[in-house]
Amino acid sequence: MITPLEPGRFRAEVTEGHLTTSHRVIVPDGLLDEVGLAGADEERVVQETMRFLLEREPATSILPEFALDEVPRYFEDFYENLRRRLSA
Repeated sequence: MITPLEPGRFRAEVTEGHLTTSHRVIVPDGLLDEVGLAGADEERVVQETMRFLLEREPATSILPEFALDEVPRYFEDFYENLRRRLSA
């Protein structure tokens, strides 16, 4: 579940079995324009980001707070994958 907190800031809650984790996700100003996602809905971007991460690691391994521009440090194909997900 994605909850907007303030502009560019969201809480993502993930429930796996009987465990729920909470993550604060930051969409840096201008980042979506820089990576070819100008005009994309930030809430959907965060939702797809969480799906991307959960396909690769358990929720307990996802940082409790992170900015989207940090994800490619761990997963090089993140932006390419995100563009593909949002265009589908």
